[in-house]
Amino acid sequence: MNYCNLITIFAFINLLVSIPHGYSNYVEVCTSRFWFNYRHVANTLSVYRSVKRLGIPDSHIVLMLADDMACNYRNPKPATVFSHKNMELNVYGDDVEVDYRGYEVTVENFLRVLTGRLPPSTPRSKRLLSDDRSNILIYLTGHGGNGFLKFQDSEEISNMELADAFEQMWQKRRYNELLFIIDTCQGASMYERFYSPNLMALASSQVGEDSLSHQPDLGIGVHLMDKYTFYLLEFLEEVHPASQANMNDLFKVCPQSQCVSTPGHRTDLFQRDPGSVLITDFFGSVRKVEITKDTINLTSPVEPPIKRSGSSDIQIESLTYVDQLPVAEIIHQKPKQKDWHPPDGFILGLWTLILLVFFQTYGIKHLKHIF
Repeated sequence: MNYCNLITIFAFINLLVSIPHGYSNYVEVCTSRFWFNYRHVANTLSVYRSVKRLGIPDSHIVLMLADDMACNYRNPKPATVFSHKNMELNVYGDDVEVDYRGYEVTVENFLRVLTGRLPPSTPRSKRLLSDDRSNILIYLTGHGGNGFLKFQDSEEISNMELADAFEQMWQKRRYNELLFIIDTCQGASMYERFYSPNLMALASSQVGEDSLSHQPDLGIGVHLMDKYTFYLLEFLEEVHPASQANMNDLFKVCPQSQCVSTPGHRTDLFQRDPGSVLITDFFGSVRKVEITKDTINLTSPVEPPIKRSGSSDIQIESLTYVDQLPVAEIIHQKPKQKDWHPPDGFILGLWTLILLVFFQTYGIKHLKHIF
């Protein structure tokens, strides 16, 4: 098959398939440093793991981590970041690609990534390669207050700066639809000033409320995640490429009875009904297709393969494509089971019980026979 025939086939495929929007793109940012903010890194990596599980490649994800918890000297399990107690789920994994790390995570770099105002020398892996057909998910987590989010305890971004950045993105045709999620104290204040179209926002808490942490782990010594992102991760674990869950289902994640804070959302700027927006429109690489039954004539007929002389007895196997997306494996994917280990204080309690039984049986006068 020559190149002309290949071009004809690709043109035929383009006639059959209609794509309303391109690949989804992601900007996931942890803005906190220091070991006691371990949960903020776990929050970001949990969302990163979920979108990759649903088929998004790293080339469409800009991951910004203000600190490297996996290699922190306080980490009892190096090269791991856990989101569940007893170290059940490692969200760091083996194929994490961090695009901005440490002191690269600044307000300036974040705004430059959104607006595309980056130096020419910036590699593609550090750019948000989106256009007017792209659906974008922006996830932020860290410490914040009424109308601001702190970056590394040294600077902050205001809700007005964020709103203006989204307006620049819209004017420059850098997104089709945008979903903004933030997990921080008084998170709802960050989307109050938004004014750009086709934008939907979710927050973990209302103005005046704190966003609380979840699941302390005595072995690691810190809280592992925030409540809102923990229940968001549980929800996303049930989503698969063929899932019919919509944005209204996402709004119900972590009610006040679970989060203590009151999660909020804003949809007045979004043109579609949230009930008709599938979760996979933002959290997956599923593309809508439209197949036509009309007959389409190719400009150049596809020629059958030419049989070479002397090879008539050889059977030529037809070539087929392998499954690019193992849906069955993704749907049934569960966290790997860890080997059982005694809970904290088990060994100390066992020795205490042994000594107590010994003293009650023999008394302290026989203690000299042991030592």
